[in-house]
Amino acid sequence: MNSIRLQVYLSHAGVASRRAAEEIIAHGRVSVNGITITTAGYKVEENDAVLLDGEPVQTENRLLYLALNKPEGYICSSSDPQGRPLALSLLPKTTERLYNVGRLDFLSCGLIFFTNDGKFASRLGHPSCGLEKEYLVEAAGPIPDIAVEAFNKGITIEDIHYRAKSAERTGRKSIRIVLIEGKNREIRRVFSHFHLHAVKLCRVRIGPVILGDMAQGASRHLTDRELDSLKNGETGMRTWNWRNLW
Repeated sequence: MNSIRLQVYLSHAGVASRRAAEEIIAHGRVSVNGITITTAGYKVEENDAVLLDGEPVQTENRLLYLALNKPEGYICSSSDPQGRPLALSLLPKTTERLYNVGRLDFLSCGLIFFTNDGKFASRLGHPSCGLEKEYLVEAAGPIPDIAVEAFNKGITIEDIHYRAKSAERTGRKSIRIVLIEGKNREIRRVFSHFHLHAVKLCRVRIGPVILGDMAQGASRHLTDRELDSLKNGETGMRTWNWRNLW
């Protein structure tokens, strides 16, 4: 794992909430590699020896929440009979078994979460959560107005209804789309209906969490603020500048 703050480490290990863990640390009850730590912001690594009241902190059940910038050509699955590279292989090595929250198809890139918290994954993955997913899409040719209107007003293709929360043109061949439910290959199916081909499809935001300047193939832990927002039901983000991404 990447280095994380000591109170987060203790929280993930199930010792206490982050706030309570800060109090435990401040009272000098925690040591790392034999050194008593009293500062909550102290960073620990996976192989550090963390003791609470002289006893090892058991981390087998610690909860992890990671964000990955998935490149094109990786599959979101725990295995693949075709031998395609797994997005999981890009994450830091850990003893915990991680699962992707939702999916990004093989040819798409961008933000996706991984966790070992089943309740968290189940809640975020359910349509009733109303979690926004934002995409920037570039087509091989000009995108007609009728396609943008279809995304906004809704369109039924082969008995499946597709509708974006919002869709706006960002260029002659590019569009920004915000989805809520996110049916399987929704953007590509609507594009295909209008004889369009997406040459680049990138998810740049999930709820309050943005892709930002994370390099392709890179990952990071979700911040405390991001986790709190997701767990408290924050489904979107009021304003942010996505124009600098491309």
